[in-house]
This record gives sequence, C-alpha cells and structure tokens, in this order.
Amino acid sequence: MCTGWCEERYTSSSGRQWRGKGVDLHSWLCILLLFSALWGPASLQCPDSCHCAWDTATVLCSDAGLREIPEGIPPETVSLHLERNYIRNIPESAFSDLVHLRDLYLSHNRIDSLASGALRHLGPELRLLDLSYNQLRQATRDEFGSTRAKTRLYHNPWHCDCTLQELMETLNLEPETVNGIICESSVRGVGEGSRWEDPGSLGEHAGQPMVKLLDSGVNFCSLQRKTTDVAMLVTMFVWFFMVIVYVVYYVRQNQAEARRHLEYLKSLPSPRKTPTETDTLSTGF
Repeated sequence: MCTGWCEERYTSSSGRQWRGKGVDLHSWLCILLLFSALWGPASLQCPDSCHCAWDTATVLCSDAGLREIPEGIPPETVSLHLERNYIRNIPESAFSDLVHLRDLYLSHNRIDSLASGALRHLGPELRLLDLSYNQLRQATRDEFGSTRAKTRLYHNPWHCDCTLQELMETLNLEPETVNGIICESSVRGVGEGSRWEDPGSLGEHAGQPMVKLLDSGVNFCSLQRKTTDVAMLVTMFVWFFMVIVYVVYYVRQNQAEARRHLEYLKSLPSPRKTPTETDTLSTGF
C-alpha cells in the first residue's frame, strides 16, 4: 500500500538526528497503516462454528448443527449461508445489523415460525432469500416487510388460505420454484364436506400447487369472506332464535301470573252491603 512512501520518508528522515521527540508523525502514520493492512482482517471476529471468507464478505455456517441464528455475524457480511442446520425460528432482530446483505440462505432447516417483522430489517440490497425445505405453514406480509429479493418458498407444508395468497401476490417469487409451493392443507369452503366428515380433513385443495389454483380462478380471500358471512348469518340466526324463545317464555310466565292473580281475587269474599240512611227512613214509614 504505502510501502514505497514509507521507505522514502524513512530514508529522508534517517539522516536527521532524533532528539527526544522520537519518530516524526509521518513515520508513525505509515507504520499504523501497514499494521492495519496486515492485521485488519485478522482482528475481525467470525461466529462460532462458522467460516468467514473476508475477501468476499461471505459467512459460511452450513452443516454446523446450529439451533438458532448465531450471534456476532460481521455487519459487512454480503452472503450468509445457514442451510442444513436445525434452526426452528427467526427472531425479529436476527439480521438487523446486516445492512449490506445480498444473499441469505436458510434452506433445509426446521423453521416453522417467523417473528413479526423478522425479515423487515434486511436492506434493499438483498437479492436472494431462500426459505425452501423448512416447516413453514403460515406467513404474513408483515413478517417479510418490503423486501423485493427473489424468494424461494417451495417444499414447505403450507396451509393455503387468504393470508398465503396475499403473501404470494406481494413477494418476488423465483419463477423456477413457484410450482413447488404445494398446499398440504387448505381453508374449507362453504358447504365443503359434510358434518360427518373427519374434522381433521385437509380440505379440497390439499396436494395442489398454490399458483395453479390461483390461475384456475380459486380466490381464497373471497372464499374466506363468504365463509365469514355465512358464519355471521348463522350466529345472528341463533341469537334471534334465543331472543324469540325468551320473549315467548316471558309472555307465558306473565300470563300465568295474571291468571293466578285473577283467581286469587275471585276467591276473596265479596264485601257486605251496609244499610244506607234512605233505607232506614223508608222502613220507618
């Protein structure tokens, strides 16, 4: 880097007599630059069980037996490999410091949940997000934030509903893998199945690719709204029926009380007539 410049400064200063003040400022500056160039990469810390390639800013943590996102990932990381581990969830602040990250590989883990906004902190430089071969059943747009990276979601046991439909319409899915997003289960539509059917049924669309269902005209959001509307109508009908039953019961109870009161009044002895003054006078004549 500055070796030639340092030698020149050293040569020019070697003929001078050093007097108590030591090496001049330029010599010290050169020495510091040399040490930083030689020992700078060595001073950076690499997470345990990982290998760091400083020249490409790549952190390799594949097949490391990890059960969670490792701590101490260098902020300068551009490519992060975490595939083939035992990671189950991604906390919200897992990648908050990795503002330069471009490629994030999380495939072949056991991820079944994403914290709210878990991927929101990923910067706009992110180009690839690989979540394939995990245990994700549900995910929302809030968990992914505004990322426009090419995303892989195939080979997960997805539950196909309106939430997943909205997520797929938002993300930049990798075209080559989009057919691998298969519905392991799906939301049950209005009138789907009978009341004698196993309540654990996977639904009508289980085993079918989500993208093909959407292309064929299936709208899970519309289906969900219809199901909600029917549920609201049934609930209103039940409440209305209960109100009618209560009113009928209340009226009958009042009628019974009124009859009992009337019978009681009839059973009372009638009051005797007291002789008036007119009757007394007429009797005297």
